[in-house]
Amino acid sequence: MWSCSTFTTPTIRLPKHSLRNPFLNNPSPIPHKMWKTLSKTSPLPKNLCFGHLGISQTPSPPLKTRFSQLGLRQNGDLLSFAGVLGRSPLKCHRCPIGILSFQTSPRWFSSAVKAPKAERKQKEVKTKTGLRVSKKNVLGPLYPPSGKSVVVVESVTKAGVIQRYLGDMFEVVPSYGHIRDLVGKSGSVCPDNDFSMVWEVKSTSKAHFKTIKGALDGAENLILASDPDREGEAIAWHITRMLQEQGVLKENTTVARVVFHEITESAIKTALQSPRDIDVNLVNAYLARRALDYLIGFSISPVLWRKLPGCPSAGRVQSAALALICNRELEIDQFKPDEYWGLGVTFHRDDKNSNSIPSKLTHFNSEKLEKMSIGSSALAEAIKQKVSLSKFKVINIKSSRPERQPPMPYITSTLQQDSANRLQFSAVYTMVLAQKLYEGVKLSDNETAGLITYIRTDGLHISKEAAEDILCLISERYGKDFASKSPRTFFKKVKNSQEAHEAIRPTNIRRLPSSLVGILDDDSLKLYTLIWSRAMACQMESTITDMKQIDIANAEEDIVFRSTGSRLRFLGYQAVYKDGEVASIISDLNEGNSDVEAYEVLSSLKVKDSVHLGMVDLVQHFTKPPSRYSEGTLVKRLEDLGIGRPSTYASIIKVLQDRNYVAKKNRVLVPEFRGRMVSVFLSAYFSEVVDYSFTADMETELDNVSSGVTEWKGLLKDYWSRVSKKCDFVGPVTVREVEGMLEKTFENIVYSSLPNENRTCPSCSVGTLKFKVSRFGPGYFIGCDQHPKCKYIFGKISSDEKPEKIQPKLLGLCPVSGRKIYLKKGPFGFYVQLGEDKKGHKPERASVSQDINTDDIQLEEAIKLLSSKRMSRRGRSKKKATIKL
Repeated sequence: MWSCSTFTTPTIRLPKHSLRNPFLNNPSPIPHKMWKTLSKTSPLPKNLCFGHLGISQTPSPPLKTRFSQLGLRQNGDLLSFAGVLGRSPLKCHRCPIGILSFQTSPRWFSSAVKAPKAERKQKEVKTKTGLRVSKKNVLGPLYPPSGKSVVVVESVTKAGVIQRYLGDMFEVVPSYGHIRDLVGKSGSVCPDNDFSMVWEVKSTSKAHFKTIKGALDGAENLILASDPDREGEAIAWHITRMLQEQGVLKENTTVARVVFHEITESAIKTALQSPRDIDVNLVNAYLARRALDYLIGFSISPVLWRKLPGCPSAGRVQSAALALICNRELEIDQFKPDEYWGLGVTFHRDDKNSNSIPSKLTHFNSEKLEKMSIGSSALAEAIKQKVSLSKFKVINIKSSRPERQPPMPYITSTLQQDSANRLQFSAVYTMVLAQKLYEGVKLSDNETAGLITYIRTDGLHISKEAAEDILCLISERYGKDFASKSPRTFFKKVKNSQEAHEAIRPTNIRRLPSSLVGILDDDSLKLYTLIWSRAMACQMESTITDMKQIDIANAEEDIVFRSTGSRLRFLGYQAVYKDGEVASIISDLNEGNSDVEAYEVLSSLKVKDSVHLGMVDLVQHFTKPPSRYSEGTLVKRLEDLGIGRPSTYASIIKVLQDRNYVAKKNRVLVPEFRGRMVSVFLSAYFSEVVDYSFTADMETELDNVSSGVTEWKGLLKDYWSRVSKKCDFVGPVTVREVEGMLEKTFENIVYSSLPNENRTCPSCSVGTLKFKVSRFGPGYFIGCDQHPKCKYIFGKISSDEKPEKIQPKLLGLCPVSGRKIYLKKGPFGFYVQLGEDKKGHKPERASVSQDINTDDIQLEEAIKLLSSKRMSRRGRSKKKATIKL
């Protein structure tokens, strides 16, 4: 391995000149042998290993592929050769004098290079996750069938479709998602007991699991065909574990895992010919994620409930998303608009009746103008006056032919974004429709098939066969010039991209949207059309535009205006959006516009041609605050930051709305006052949890667990120790301290409706009105700080962030006692009250039914309500007396 030259064990010194790419010839004899072996397909010699530098780097793509072929993984601080090539000399990072060299290590490398899996025979083993996996027989093809096989999928729709493909030798049963989950109470994950977990079978899942057990009677194979992601792997693991715990699985029963990315007959049968074992690394990643979410939720939530009553639990990923929305709202609150002016003019070639040439001012007094350069009306007027007195001519003409590249195929996040922007569908609704299209639809010819590939993906690649089929259809519909010369490939530049699956595309590109009219509902058809058009566009040629840019200046050339015009030269991928297949179902999918008329006028001009000044317009502008997040822009921001996964974007937004932390208004996400309080509380006392990098780094670590690089329980210990310390620190914080912190943060919002700024209590004239948290349920109000001496309440803080006045209404005097009768509103609704609130005396009260309009309640109605309350109380007293006798 690579080690320091000061190390005591013998090493083979690596010559300075031999530090080259391993795929090039190297004159040094010993390294040359090592480099040469890397380029072959046979296993490396058992006396060689890779360097150990105490740091971690990602191998280059060629080496990464080669490592994968050899069964090597990049563990911990293992560093590939790719990370050190070209550095000369290789200085040790641990001591000041050593130089890194290469040494042999037979023991390490012999354990890394293994024989192919098909040639290995092992006995049954029990993994760290408790899964017993039979290794005594290599899994062979499961199709064509040799005996009865039970196939477990996630949904009943998918089960019905696959059953038609496979025939009677297979019994396809649905699990309806997860069979079991962590017990929903504290203690289900025990950090002190090596993070042991307590599972429970959901009541709705008991019947589904019983169906799976019954189907296994006489079956030779159990085929677990849940979704091809981490959650799908976990479902397969749970089912297998439960069957093993209940002794249902026999020794001769083969348990196999198969995955497919589209529900078509060919895809299903191909997957059955390549079964595998359950991927324990993916299961470990699921267990780590589930335990972390549970521990964080059940640790922070009790603290949140005690400090902010009525606020539901704060999830790990949801807290980061809520912080994004609330921080944007804070930016909007603190935003102060700035004034700036724009100057636009129109020029004419010959006279005022000729075609106009719109232009924008770019330079004044030989200085380039930025957006905010003209900051006052006085400066704008001075510029206008100087422009009006000048004569202008063309000083520069620039022609260009820019190309607009076709869009990338859809992944989960971009499908949700485009669906929100173009179809006005929410992220949740988009995923519901996409799930139906993926699981299968009964077509007009009695054929049932999935219409699109797997929908939870961040991979941008398209299979070679599908890409070739798309190119063929493009050539047929639009001509060979519109089809890309070769299948286009795309790579994602987003943090934490896994790219484990294909992009979202139609399973059969020749299934045109028009053929599904009458089969799909309108919204499903629109979504399918969106996916079909994007899959076609991504394999088409670029759109080419002719662009003309002309600079017009005065005689001194210290005032410069710029005009642009364009025309479409080659339609390229935009041809698919003008296709009747798309335009008849979804309008306004065209990307970009051309200004042909302006282009023609500009093309007729030459340098030094004079132009006549027409209209001069001064337009006042003000800077605008940052826009609130829509569902589409929030998903994009989460994706850019590496927060969440394709399967979680929709659920994140739904949870925030269900907990009344965020409301959707006019297609944008607006934080409720409750949500803003929770976000400020978490930022103040659990800053690490709401930090964007905390969640993103955790997602990276979970990916490392999935690939076998990181040990999952070690990851749990690290994160749990940090979160538990925070919880211990926040425990002693009092509600009064939390109220003070929130009052200071939201002072402008909370006290905006008070009648005077000094906040003196109008009831006792001694106390001061303060922001308070209710001790008896969800509620935040403005009340006197002299409680319980003074019980005055000005108003509660409602969801629209404005105090709602609930002052008592005096209805009149009681004709018998002469006491005042009030109409009041409490935590459970309106009520009438006889007399004043006094210490040690509970006044007589009667509830007002929700069916009664409180605006219509007068003194007579209030007296009737109080009398009815007295009669009912007397009736209960007599009944009790009778029982005692």
